[in-house]
Amino acid sequence: MTVRHSVAVDLGASSGRVMLARFESDTRQISLREIHRFTNCLKLVNETTCWDLDLLEGEIRCGLQKACDEGIRIDSIGIDTWGVDFVLIDRDGNRVGLPVSYRDSRTDGVMDRALGELGREEIYRRTGIQFLPFNTLYQLRALSERQPELLDKVEHALLIPDYFCYRLTGALNWEYTNATTTQLVNINSDSWDETLLAWAGVPQKWFGTPTHPGNVIGQWICREGNKIPVVSVATHDTASAVIGAPLKDKDAAYLSSGTWSLMGMESKTPYATPKALAANITNEGGAEGRYRVLKNIMGLWLLQRVTRELKITDLPDLIARAQLIPACKFVINPNDDRFINPESMSREIQVACRESHQPVPLVDSELARCIFDSLALLYAQILKELADLRGRPVSCLHIVGGGSQNALLNQLCADACGIPVLAGPIEASTLGNIGCQLMALDEITDVDDFRKVVAANYELTPFAPQTDSEIARYVAQFPHNRQTCKEFCA
Repeated sequence: MTVRHSVAVDLGASSGRVMLARFESDTRQISLREIHRFTNCLKLVNETTCWDLDLLEGEIRCGLQKACDEGIRIDSIGIDTWGVDFVLIDRDGNRVGLPVSYRDSRTDGVMDRALGELGREEIYRRTGIQFLPFNTLYQLRALSERQPELLDKVEHALLIPDYFCYRLTGALNWEYTNATTTQLVNINSDSWDETLLAWAGVPQKWFGTPTHPGNVIGQWICREGNKIPVVSVATHDTASAVIGAPLKDKDAAYLSSGTWSLMGMESKTPYATPKALAANITNEGGAEGRYRVLKNIMGLWLLQRVTRELKITDLPDLIARAQLIPACKFVINPNDDRFINPESMSREIQVACRESHQPVPLVDSELARCIFDSLALLYAQILKELADLRGRPVSCLHIVGGGSQNALLNQLCADACGIPVLAGPIEASTLGNIGCQLMALDEITDVDDFRKVVAANYELTPFAPQTDSEIARYVAQFPHNRQTCKEFCA
């Protein structure tokens, strides 16, 4: 029996994990064990919202060494993170400028100027990517306008997971699934779009040719001197999560639920039609030439901020109290730009409700209920857009990631969407990361084969839609409501 041990570094916007996977080739059993967990927090540097890359790199190296200290042979390492953010390096590999977060305000108004100068239809025709004000396209334009003195010092721009791989191996790489999140990759050529780079004000030489996941790009040398292959996995965490989602059939959709919620479907061809543009649907790259046809949703970031502001530590208790509140008493649009990084999330939600002449959520349970109901309604709206786009209904929704542990939100989602929900696995992004490594090691044939492994090893929790629930009745009455779902959630 062949046993493989692989390590997945999975960095989210609020936390990071280093996970050790064991895979038995004969029985096709896979197991995960957490080796190291750490917090990922934004920090202010000269009034700029940044990532603490030195801290994160230290935690990554600490976790990798802990895995090596287990006394077993590590066959490979892979890293996945959030998208759009980048690091600038000079010819010696030193960082240039600050590692600015997508939540920084430097991109305020930049996307609107891009739409005015280039045209919404033209940008979408080139990229097929959802318009979000913090996409790399707008970050780079903000950089070139505000700090032109930095440009001549830069040799390369690396996305966050590629940067950490570079720090471990010294190898430069631009992995495809994450590259597509930038809104700078041409959907027809799968390479960087010269017109958009020129508008952003940066040279094409900063970027190498995007490479598809599954390649060994270098080696990391542990303290004992062992050389461990580093695999460029599907480095965007959602791309890995989709690989790790055991989709029931070709009509199933997925919802990767965490700090962000990403709802979509897998397709071998992109959907970049006028209807897709009208719905602001994105076509991000996936493994094996597949597309992740999805929409970004603000997700549990709202809840994370509220619990932090109100110093809530007992999340199950908060959810239980929120469940006692009538549904849809307070509803917001979670995707409103006002919620990207407000000074106070609690106050911003209250102001949004007040402005729309609704009751105002005053206590923690009411704020939580507002967030859960609003997310479920937005899920229902986006699921309808996806079904309309491809011309057939969605059979079921797989909710994966940390948010899949929230049974209340899962049930609200099933009720609002009117379809069965399957929750789990929680560690989908880590599993997808490991799946790519196992494919690179020739232990797994392809994505579909790996999903069979996941389905056989992880039990999913079903949630049947309740057509008589409060939120289901609310959705059914949308055409007659004071405000429709689209007005809340478009």
